[in-house]
Amino acid sequence: MTFRWLTIPLLVSLTACSTNNQKPTEQTEKVLYNSARDALEDRSYLVAQERYKTLETLHPFGEYTEQAQLETMYLHYEQNDMESLLAKSERFIRMYPLHPSADYAYYLRGVAAYEMGYGALVVKYLSDGNADRDVTPLQDAFQYFSDLLVRFPDSPYTADAQARMIFIRERLASQHVEIARYYMKRHAYVAAANRCETVVTQFPRTRANGDALALMVEAYRHMDMPQEADKALVLLETNYPDHLQLTSGQFVATGLPETDRRSWLELVTLGLAK
Repeated sequence: MTFRWLTIPLLVSLTACSTNNQKPTEQTEKVLYNSARDALEDRSYLVAQERYKTLETLHPFGEYTEQAQLETMYLHYEQNDMESLLAKSERFIRMYPLHPSADYAYYLRGVAAYEMGYGALVVKYLSDGNADRDVTPLQDAFQYFSDLLVRFPDSPYTADAQARMIFIRERLASQHVEIARYYMKRHAYVAAANRCETVVTQFPRTRANGDALALMVEAYRHMDMPQEADKALVLLETNYPDHLQLTSGQFVATGLPETDRRSWLELVTLGLAK
């Protein structure tokens, strides 16, 4: 799932200027800024990056410094350099918390963490499909977007932030269910039930809730805890009557534990023994 597009808050008037015959040390702040902006608009990102860097070095407290930093953040986004974007946005927030475009920095901080987390999930899924993936960047992104909504509820970036937060909640909830299935296959029923409990309590109304309740029924039955299993089953039948594991009013187990009947020797040797 992708969300795009980012606009650069433009706070100053621009006047195009030719600077080809001037050395960086001889260039005025306005000329340097305009040349960097021109390169950015021409999508000459490496040139723009070097010019913004020169501007910040020669005029660290100049008239165009803050605007140049905002545009550098956008530049990092266009280059898919999310680590630099995250660092730059956090620095801007610390230095200019009352800036008129501070909401843009808050938003980009969330976008950076979101893209880092989502990209890591895709790579891990394509490479090995393991359920145990690091979701910390997505958790950070959720918090960053939440900060934006609290501090700047009327920001033009809140709608996109909210959409990303919905996706993050769905992803985190399904991640817990994947891990719960992993535990079920290895007969770790307590761990599986706890993961599903997390989904139900911390991520209500996500699509993963039905699967979480169904796994809870199975886990509690394997632990010989019929009351807890029945409670989970009632919630499943009440809230998700069309769930795939409910057939003609009966609960149908997935049989996940039976899919991983490895020998004791295979388990203790991590599958290396044949």
